[in-house]
Amino acid sequence: MTTDLWHDLLGCLDLTAVDEHTYEGPSQRLEYRRLFGGQLLAQFARAAGRAVPGKELKSLHTQFLREGRTGEAVRYETEVPQQGRTFATVRLVARQQHGVIAVANASLQVWEEGPERQTTDPPATPPGPERRVRLDLLPWESRSAADLDAEKAEPPVHELWTRVPDAPRAVAPALLAYATDLTLIGTALRAVPGVTQAGAGTAFASAVTAHTVWFHRPFDTGRWLLLRQHSPLAAHGRCFGRGDVLTQEGQLLASFAQEALLRFL
Repeated sequence: MTTDLWHDLLGCLDLTAVDEHTYEGPSQRLEYRRLFGGQLLAQFARAAGRAVPGKELKSLHTQFLREGRTGEAVRYETEVPQQGRTFATVRLVARQQHGVIAVANASLQVWEEGPERQTTDPPATPPGPERRVRLDLLPWESRSAADLDAEKAEPPVHELWTRVPDAPRAVAPALLAYATDLTLIGTALRAVPGVTQAGAGTAFASAVTAHTVWFHRPFDTGRWLLLRQHSPLAAHGRCFGRGDVLTQEGQLLASFAQEALLRFL
């Protein structure tokens, strides 16, 4: 874990109230060509929770409209069109000085007890420390049995084990949303011979256009989580991917899906 990047990310999640319906968050200090979409997902999650205290995030549906600028704070405007005893909905708009950069709809719920059913394949054992992978935008340890940067064409699936450090439960959904934005485009590229994530800007151009996360259960950080990902389609200059987040014991915590621009140069 890179301590400075971790504390920088946590600082981005500490939103400042501008007024009753508006919050502002700083941007990460990353060596990246544009504002990372995971930051927007995480801050949307935090703004939704601030707008409707007492309920937990159950889904976040985000559309990215234009490129965000690094080094500039993001302002989040919130509207609550519906709030009941159990459920609530929040509409969110993310702005920088050059205009709206993303919009989102969040759904929240008071967690309820009841019957449970789950149908998912159990995960394999997490790979050992020799299978660590460096993902510059994730300031914590990750491992993978497969090489996402292998140039040989492989099925467009990828299993990434990641361990978010201990953090307050209030920010856990935001941190998980952040992590889901990282490797779905790379998963889609696994099926393309000779092209990997390292070819961004030279072999291909990409940008996430829409991203959704569904939170199925409350959870704590500080444990290994599996991001099991699959990209069933790439067509018409776009790719689509989806994934599940499971604990080491196989409990399904969240699911996610993403559409992205993918143009080969």
